Amino acid sequence: QEHYGGLNGLTISWIGDGNNVLHSIMTSAAKLGMHLRIATPKGFEPDLRITKIMEQHSKEYGTKFLLTKDPLEATDGANVLVTDTWISMGQEEEKKERLKAFQGYQITMQTAKSAAPNWTFLHCLPRKPEEVDDEVFYSPRSLVFQEAENRKWTI
Repeated sequence: QEHYGGLNGLTISWIGDGNNVLHSIMTSAAKLGMHLRIATPKGFEPDLRITKIMEQHSKEYGTKFLLTKDPLEATDGANVLVTDTWISMGQEEEKKERLKAFQGYQITMQTAKSAAPNWTFLHCLPRKPEEVDDEVFYSPRSLVFQEAENRKWTI
């Protein structure tokens, strides 16, 4: 909101794990007027109960919702590209399996080629290079440090 001046009509693209951070976005995006496009590998989809809530909110608030396996499809027309850790606390033993499953899900400039011209990038940190490459993470399109600073005020 700080960057774009408002949220209504923006499209968020989530590339990665169907985790708690995604669930929070799914339960709030439509209420804020945002469209949501999600790409997760097979077996790492968001919770079906949360998906049903998102579908209901999407209809109720007139927003669009896409769930796909294809990161490029998910970024099509997106204003905001978002990812999070692929290996959360307690999942360390699954690291090898998860890194294999998430091949092709790293956010790069190539991933963003079909995003909106004004696209930006968010990640709640800490970031791993396999999730987003340095070119995107350290680019002027990256709002991760503003995001972290804003989060500081809620602590």
